[in-house]
Amino acid sequence: MSLKTLLRNPAAEPIFTEREILRMTGPFILSFALSLLVGMLDTIMVSSVGDAAVSGVSIVDNVMQLVVFVFMAFGTGGAVVAGQYLGSGEREQADRCARQLVWLSGSVSVLIMLLLFAARFPILRGFFGSITPEVLREAGIYITITVFSLPAMAIFESGMAIFRAMGDSRTTLRVSLVMNTINVVGNAVLIYGFGMGTAGVAIPTLASRWVAAILAMHFLTDENKLIHLPRSLQPLADGPLIRKILKVGVPNGVENGIFQLGKLIVVRIITGFGTAAIAANAVAVILTNIISVPGWGLNNSAMTVISRCVGKSDFDQARYYHKLLTALSYAVLTVWAGVMVLFLPWTLRLFTGISPEAAAIARAMVLWHAAGTVLFWVPAFLQPTALRAAGDVNYAMTVSIVSMWLFRVGGAWLLTRCTALGAPGTWAAMGLDWAFRAALYIPRWRSGKWESKRVI
Repeated sequence: MSLKTLLRNPAAEPIFTEREILRMTGPFILSFALSLLVGMLDTIMVSSVGDAAVSGVSIVDNVMQLVVFVFMAFGTGGAVVAGQYLGSGEREQADRCARQLVWLSGSVSVLIMLLLFAARFPILRGFFGSITPEVLREAGIYITITVFSLPAMAIFESGMAIFRAMGDSRTTLRVSLVMNTINVVGNAVLIYGFGMGTAGVAIPTLASRWVAAILAMHFLTDENKLIHLPRSLQPLADGPLIRKILKVGVPNGVENGIFQLGKLIVVRIITGFGTAAIAANAVAVILTNIISVPGWGLNNSAMTVISRCVGKSDFDQARYYHKLLTALSYAVLTVWAGVMVLFLPWTLRLFTGISPEAAAIARAMVLWHAAGTVLFWVPAFLQPTALRAAGDVNYAMTVSIVSMWLFRVGGAWLLTRCTALGAPGTWAAMGLDWAFRAALYIPRWRSGKWESKRVI
């Protein structure tokens, strides 16, 4: 019996067929997988330089991710607004939304870049005061180079968000393929060929992000796409449109920013366990992100599909697609998490530069994450994505912030000090965080209150 028969789409003329959703989701998953594979290769290559280099790059990535989340929040706002305009048949407004998004995120990114460059060392010392001088030196090299990629990341994230609003996952995959090929080949040449160490990771990252930003803008000027930009890309300051984007983007940005701040505090807790724990956390982040890849791909599809349904005011179809994507997510994530755990001993051996102590800690971290993924990942992440796509962003933000501080941060502090778990206790706390979110997001969706939150 097919999923269509089991879930029963109520519409005589569905907005998307199941085949279209699968075709859309496949490239999204491949894009995430490609990015994470390159991230894994980055860590493997820099691990050949030693634990200090791995730790330094990992620390900066945590800081930079805080900034990238701001750009992703703008992108989410733009994608929801543009998707709802497409659902309502207002393509011209969707085009204006895309243009406004690029200018808004690009302008903000330049300001952030200048501020972060000026304050990079105080930030590193302030958040990670207990790191060794060697780790601080490597982190300083990495952030000094990669900070200049922030405007490119803002433009890239804006472009990817608009492609997601269109359901154009193939273009996101093409851009991601070029960006990550430049990154991994550049890393191999500069690290192994020229012995540049941490700088050999940073320079290709900078170059690949700018190439990706240029490509994203090029593809968005294609007039045959559902949403496209004018080739001149003239500045746009449409106050009502900005407010619509920010109505979704600001709560999502606050949520993502506080979420990342909480992660930084958790990383600071981990740094107290020494360099081996920091390196283990860096490896665990790579491996657990790989476990989550199918879920994030399906999340992107949920954003596209549900925003389009809500724009059309077809809430029955929104519920149907939500059930379909939830069922797919549970099935795929359960199987994939099991495969990753099965091959974990061999996967850890790829990180040749880390110590046996770091490898053992990383293994425990990954196992905690895998258990949480199977039980709670889908309602903790796909569910709020559906709420945001409908415009119900304030509820999702509030739950996320409360859960982060109570369970992710508070739980990490408690479990690492009051139990024998050590650094892996921070990952056990993550499962508590997800369980709490799931307990609140599921009733919210079932209540139907999101139906009155349409943005346009």
